[in-house]
Amino acid sequence: MISVGAVIAGCTAGAGVALVVRELARPVPALGPALQRLNQPTLPAPETLSGDRDERWGAWLVEHLQAVPGVRIPYRNLALVGQSPGRFLLTKVALAGGGLLVPPLGTLPFLLFLGMPIYLPAAVGLLFGAVLWFTPDLALRDQAKRAREEFAHAMAAYLELVALRRAGNTSAEQAMEQAAQVGEGWAFRRIQDALARSRVDKVAHWESLERLTRELDLPVLDDLAAIMRQSSDDGASVYATLRSRSKNLRSQLLSDQATEANADSEKMTAPGALLAVLVMVLIAFPAVISILTA
Repeated sequence: MISVGAVIAGCTAGAGVALVVRELARPVPALGPALQRLNQPTLPAPETLSGDRDERWGAWLVEHLQAVPGVRIPYRNLALVGQSPGRFLLTKVALAGGGLLVPPLGTLPFLLFLGMPIYLPAAVGLLFGAVLWFTPDLALRDQAKRAREEFAHAMAAYLELVALRRAGNTSAEQAMEQAAQVGEGWAFRRIQDALARSRVDKVAHWESLERLTRELDLPVLDDLAAIMRQSSDDGASVYATLRSRSKNLRSQLLSDQATEANADSEKMTAPGALLAVLVMVLIAFPAVISILTA
């Protein structure tokens, strides 16, 4: 009776021979059709087609899975890092599907020839799928945290720039626009876009900043919007208030960085202690062995 291994080996060898024959027997392309293809309009790049296909699949997943219990899409974090919900959900589904399929497929020879119980790779696949399903959420949370920290640093500089413009007797809205044009980076571009949108919508700039705060969960913008609103309402000078808020924000950022550095240092204590113990064991091992064997 022919074994399953012999059938698989024969199919593999036949496929290899067929590929070799196909490559060697490939005909030379005709000159006329080749020149005609050269004159045809340029098609979109494969990366663009792949990106559009991924977006379509992601949009389909968002439409059909966002109402499923347990499926949560962090729209604010996605908008902050510039990632679409469809691509995010497509990544989650692809990773979870890979985690489900890799253990059973990887142990297929053991299932066929050694009689391994099928429930073991199935359980491992479920575990891997569950872990990989939540991996993009953790990665997105870390990216959003770093983005908010970077935005806070940019806001400290932006507050100083607005204060300098206000000290030159510039109106509140002009001071905010001129200060945003000076800075560079994605944080200042977000502020520029918000101010441009306020001009199109014919609303006050601080209202656009409040809207941006709600969309991206950026509490640091609330203080600037409140200060500039107060300056517009009662005409009070906000130079000292803006400088004070900028100073407090920088102090808070430095304190957070010091706390994070201390936490990282404490995390390195355990590996260092373990390494010291291992070195002591290696040094004392020959002496202990000689004493025991004497």
